[in-house]
Amino acid sequence: MSTAPTRIPLSLWQERYAAPFAPTTAAEVAARGWDAVDIVFVTGDAYVDHPSFAMAILHRVLEKAGFRVAILSQPDWKTCEPWRQFGRPRLFFAVSAGNMDSLINHYTANKKVRNDDAYSPGGRIGLRPDRATLPYCQRAREAFPGVPVIAGGVEASLRRLAHYDYWSDTVKRSILLDSKADLVVYGMGEGSIVTIAQKLKAGGTLRDLRALRGVTYALGAKESEAYAARAADAPFELLPSFEQVRDSKEAFAEATRLIHTNTNPFNAATLVQFHDRQAVVQNPPALPISREEMDAVYDLPYNRRPHPSYTEPVPAHEMIKDSVTILRGCFGGCTFCSITAHQGRIIQSRSPESVLREVEKLAADPDFKGIISDIGGATANMYTMRCTRPEVEAKCKRLSCVHPTVCKLLGTDHGPLIELMREVRETAGVRKVLVSSGIRMDLAQLSPEYVRELAEHHTGGRLKVAPEHTSPKVLELMKKPDIDNFGVFADQFQQASAAAGKPKQQIVPYFIASHPGSDLAEMIDLALYLKQNGYRPDQVQDFIPAPFDIATCMYYAGLDPFTKKPVQTAKNLTDRKMQRALMQFFKPENYFTVREALIQAGRADLIGGCNGLIPAQPPKEAIEARRKHANAAVGADHYHTVANPAKGEKPGERGDEPVKNKGYRPGRKSQQRRQDKKRKGKSGPKDY
Repeated sequence: MSTAPTRIPLSLWQERYAAPFAPTTAAEVAARGWDAVDIVFVTGDAYVDHPSFAMAILHRVLEKAGFRVAILSQPDWKTCEPWRQFGRPRLFFAVSAGNMDSLINHYTANKKVRNDDAYSPGGRIGLRPDRATLPYCQRAREAFPGVPVIAGGVEASLRRLAHYDYWSDTVKRSILLDSKADLVVYGMGEGSIVTIAQKLKAGGTLRDLRALRGVTYALGAKESEAYAARAADAPFELLPSFEQVRDSKEAFAEATRLIHTNTNPFNAATLVQFHDRQAVVQNPPALPISREEMDAVYDLPYNRRPHPSYTEPVPAHEMIKDSVTILRGCFGGCTFCSITAHQGRIIQSRSPESVLREVEKLAADPDFKGIISDIGGATANMYTMRCTRPEVEAKCKRLSCVHPTVCKLLGTDHGPLIELMREVRETAGVRKVLVSSGIRMDLAQLSPEYVRELAEHHTGGRLKVAPEHTSPKVLELMKKPDIDNFGVFADQFQQASAAAGKPKQQIVPYFIASHPGSDLAEMIDLALYLKQNGYRPDQVQDFIPAPFDIATCMYYAGLDPFTKKPVQTAKNLTDRKMQRALMQFFKPENYFTVREALIQAGRADLIGGCNGLIPAQPPKEAIEARRKHANAAVGADHYHTVANPAKGEKPGERGDEPVKNKGYRPGRKSQQRRQDKKRKGKSGPKDY
């Protein structure tokens, strides 16, 4: 049982544990007594000095290495003046769209604008542009021509080569070429950014940076010609060109296969992809950092708070402020997930001593309430797990260590994790330690002791897990275990909860709608599974084709990139809406959509009766919901976007405020036809 926390005033806590925030204005730079800054870090997120935010980690590692860093957070991208406020940086601009891809941050799976932005003060939208990396890099070029521009972060990493863009439904070029960045650092970039700064400080050139791991760069025309001339016998893998993947879905699938079979840093080849006559070169991924290196990163003096200039909370910080990261990476290889592509599939773990130092710092924080909201990382229970045969790991091309079965060479011992969890919850000032990161159930069930610990000490009444689907076909495409695996884990957890005197604890499963391979028949089976097992999910997830993911290739190309077999995918908005509604068939507002889906799938037998998904007659709530929806569709614009002052738009003109329906106007359609004819220069009748 932990003792009461030793509280100290915030000022003393910051003096003891934290270093000053990075300067964010010219006045703050002057207050430091600096005549110039070495690096300006441009980010699309609010500036939060917490190790869950990339800009905080990169600032602190650069600061530790002796560099002066200013942070330009969520600048006005319509002018380059914010980029000029710190003066000309001595070394480079570092550019990131933020912790999330800006388009996923802005839009739902149905391409509607989200109502909030978790990484902005007050959750306000509109503080960063779409495809933020592009304008941020271009403004840096405009502000100080000749200063190197280094792009990184999730958005740039997942767009470093030709990729499918869901929001424009097109295949786009490497972000290197469109942003005019000098270099893209992909993956986790602490080691790379410090090395880049050191080389440039020592008088090195951009050409000298091309030898670094974990970077992508573009060659000039003459260099590209030389690469093309020796492509047959050169020590690199030549990908299908941008033009090929743009024009051929088979070529796109082949490029995806080659990219993902070259993600192991111990055996990955250099990849080259031509865009017209210009070559884009991707070096092998950075090597995983050691335990000592990871400890050094997380032991740095973070304030764990947003910059004091903010008057509103940053929702993402509120969610993770009391969490502790203990590992990076994921060897699950789920085809719809970008974690492996960004953090790598080799697990990198902190030492228990480093974790406990962070927990003690957190417990002394005067704002800490005694509850650690999460202890984990990309996953909850892969701590210290790696291949037990390093010589095999160095050669392995397998994309998942746990699919289709758990590799016999994988170390799956939960002992170190169990011991760490015990030590953390026994720390003075800590009342409760929750596990909120995703639990890999096929690994967890190998350790009954871990499941017991989880049920007795680390669950806040509801444990969220992600079986994702029930269809064997879809789960195979996802690289996820069979649904029976979830059933085994659920039974273990419920038994452990009962034994711990907590029989009311619940498992909350998460599922994905509209994933490649999932049609109405698959979703109806999932709905029946939910009904039979008494699950009523509060939240459901629609599949979003994020750049670079294997499942995105299936969505776009209609092919499994490894087997080249066809994969059917729901792309129509109506079909996606039906799949989503089937997961919440019990909600009255979904009644008519579910009914339509059942009839369309030939499963009218599930309408009415004891075994039906929905009653034969619509409930009153369903009729009322349909009436309200119809009125809302008539009374306001269905889509809303943010007005762009650069185009002379005013709030409300593009739907960021409700646009009232103007009602019936005599001759309105005839007037529209006349305008159409005039615009197209046609005088004859128009075929509608």
